[in-house]
Amino acid sequence: MNVGIVGASGYSGEELVRLLARHPRARLLSVTSRTLAGRPVAQVLPRLRGVVAPELVFTPSEPAALAADARIDTYFLALPHGVAADYARPLLAAGKRVIDLSADFRLSSTATYQEYYNHPHPAPDLLGEAVYALPEIMRDDAWKKKRLLACPGCYPTSVLVPLVPLLRAGVIAPSNIVVNSFSGVSGAGKKAEDDYLFCERAESAKAYGIPKHRHLSEIEEQLSAAAGSKMIIQFTPHLAPMRRGIATTIVARAQVGEVEAVYSVWRKAYAGQPFIQLLPLGSTPDTAHVTGTNRIDLAAAYDPRTGNYILTSAEDNLLKGASGQAVQILNLVAGWPVTEGLL
Repeated sequence: MNVGIVGASGYSGEELVRLLARHPRARLLSVTSRTLAGRPVAQVLPRLRGVVAPELVFTPSEPAALAADARIDTYFLALPHGVAADYARPLLAAGKRVIDLSADFRLSSTATYQEYYNHPHPAPDLLGEAVYALPEIMRDDAWKKKRLLACPGCYPTSVLVPLVPLLRAGVIAPSNIVVNSFSGVSGAGKKAEDDYLFCERAESAKAYGIPKHRHLSEIEEQLSAAAGSKMIIQFTPHLAPMRRGIATTIVARAQVGEVEAVYSVWRKAYAGQPFIQLLPLGSTPDTAHVTGTNRIDLAAAYDPRTGNYILTSAEDNLLKGASGQAVQILNLVAGWPVTEGLL
């Protein structure tokens, strides 16, 4: 399959280039960037020397020209929210498959999108064509036939993978769930702002996005679908002094007072899922052990004093939280082994 990446100059875009350039079944033929057009990819991204073809250069990001490129079957959009929709429309009209890493097609509600992103949805007519594609929580294969696939956000992946099967099974209460997540600085994207300078972030951790981080919108929408009723949770993200990785801790009221109930549901829900690792009792996930992988590690404990489960997860925000997950989606919709190009 011939693929292209639109907006490949950011951290997630760079990871997409690396993964797709080495993918045994995908041929990376197009890499775009308005600011880097005309420059060799290996020159701009030196760590990819010897990985990408020397002749691969960044090309301009013109939607009409990309849609007219008959070579490309699937495009990955590694663009900011509000911009991705401008590309999705002509690409879909040209018969392309689109895997979007932005937030433009993660929500089914235009009102929710406007509430959290502070502008009207740029393509409400396309929402019916889109599917929120977190592979491990999908209940059937119908989503694989969609041509517009929304890749989940990094924080939501770290929250939804632990919680969705537990809500479906009824082993946790759907109310009063509290989530705290810590992300590496790369989650903010590749930009020069004071808050992300080394001297500001080293030896420093802080909460932000209180009380309504943008990712809360897709977390609550997906949790509500799993629970069968409207859900509201408390979610607080934190910026941690590390380059990449997300560590999440979730406190949820136990409906069954034993931790084995959690592990039993997880084992059933995630049997045969190579990118989900259940850690043994008494251990907790560590971002150091998942960085550079497409894996998410999970663990659980039960606190009899409070009657709560404490659920923990860790993932690489740029891989399972973004680009690795996007390639995982490609593998599944193409009918390839889910681990292709990811191990």
